[in-house]
Amino acid sequence: MTTTEATAPAGALDDGFHVFDTTLRDGAQREGINLTVADKLAIARHLDDFGVGFIEGGWPGANPRDTEFFARARAEIQFKNAQLVAFGATRRAGGSAAEDPQVRALLESGAPVITLVAKSHDRHVELALRTTLDENLEMVRDTVSYLVSRGRRVFVDCEHFFDGYRADAEYAKSVVRTAHEAGADVVILCDTNGGMLPAQITAVVSTVLADTGARLGIHAQDDTGCAVANTLAAVDAGATHVQCTANGYGERVGNANLFPVVAALEIKYGRKVLPEGALAEMTRISHAIAEVVNLTPSTHQPYVGVSAFAHKAGLHASAIKVDPDLYQHIDPERVGNTMRMLVSDMAGRASIELKGKELGVDLGGDRALIARVVERVKERELAGYTYEAADASFELLLRAESEGRARRYFRVESWRAIVEDRPDGTHANEATVKLRAKGERIVATAEGNGPVNALDRALRVALERFYPQLAKFELIDYKVRILEGKHGTESTTRVLISTTDGTRDWNTVGVAPNVIAASWQALEDAYTYGLLHAGVEPAE
Repeated sequence: MTTTEATAPAGALDDGFHVFDTTLRDGAQREGINLTVADKLAIARHLDDFGVGFIEGGWPGANPRDTEFFARARAEIQFKNAQLVAFGATRRAGGSAAEDPQVRALLESGAPVITLVAKSHDRHVELALRTTLDENLEMVRDTVSYLVSRGRRVFVDCEHFFDGYRADAEYAKSVVRTAHEAGADVVILCDTNGGMLPAQITAVVSTVLADTGARLGIHAQDDTGCAVANTLAAVDAGATHVQCTANGYGERVGNANLFPVVAALEIKYGRKVLPEGALAEMTRISHAIAEVVNLTPSTHQPYVGVSAFAHKAGLHASAIKVDPDLYQHIDPERVGNTMRMLVSDMAGRASIELKGKELGVDLGGDRALIARVVERVKERELAGYTYEAADASFELLLRAESEGRARRYFRVESWRAIVEDRPDGTHANEATVKLRAKGERIVATAEGNGPVNALDRALRVALERFYPQLAKFELIDYKVRILEGKHGTESTTRVLISTTDGTRDWNTVGVAPNVIAASWQALEDAYTYGLLHAGVEPAE
């Protein structure tokens, strides 16, 4: 077994402050996430591109997938900014680190940095490890010093530290002191149960720092909703190493979210923790990782959510028109995001004008036109439409009002959808559309997986020879909401449809007394909007 010195990649920042990501280990413990080796490699590349200093890859030797990940990462990834970290435990009670197979697996991973988890809560030592408090300290000392002697940089995670500190502060601090004296570069205080609050974190970290002299880090779970705040509180108290996960993924409710922590450090604290220009990639990286783990990005996530800089109230819009900083804590472009205006029945003239500019429709300050659009939006929203989630439908409304006519690529005479239940339990869905396009009358029929899919297919059969661009359109999401009934047992249905052409996505809305009619409206808008932005001239 050869000695491997821990050397930082060429692009790594100063070692005075660490951003340590544990998405591939701790984040992967989130319910619903199951990462393949290929997934882990893809996420590691994204994190390295973002510029974190350390990427904890998993527990080599504990399972074949993590062992394979370390082997492939060494061969397939040339890290520009990050160092790869292997995670494991201190040696077993009564043994020696030099002969412990789990410690050997950590060395064989080839990772230049190793994080050891150590017990710092006296009851966990006695009940989980089933050993003495003194032997636990010796396990920490022996394992850390052995790995350091083999050329590895060692971090120590003090598991359940804050609960252990509450139970026996002197013993918890003795674990920190032992790890530090044995050669650990950083000792991380872990709020494993996620029960701490910021003021408590500040008090404990300050005391432990003063009493042990160790370099301290923080690992916060989010069970009280305070993981980001607790992480920053630890930094305020002197911690110089933060452990986080992308998008806050993690066990139970998750971990401290990497992106708001890093944004706060860079923007609010003025601390340089990323390479130059990397912060502007934050929104893209967040969404790319969400795509890999197959989870929809949180729309309301701070800094990187699509709603993080979305404004709806007319009062806000009026102020933003004067100066965006009046209702935004930062310029969204700093983190790769954008400001959005939401159009609803709360909209005023400023909202409409700003939204028009966002959509590329310059209303030219025409107060009469803007007032007309405002009234039209309020009237339509009263009927059940919603435009804050259907920009494409709103743009068509805006263009119709500003141009004095609706964009039309076809005119519908009628449509019909049939749902047939058969005695053998099977179902058949068929739709027929009658329409005119480019001077011709077309009647088209198609079957589909449900009546809406049948209508979509019939519309394509009718129109694709006139508009071949439709072949690229694909319905990717479909939402139905039953609105409050206004006529006894009758109700109004709202349908939101998301469509893509492979390059861009757009959302349209339809409202009608029944779901098929509402779906048809949303489909018409989806086709019209898609053809408009494909550069096709309207037929009429």
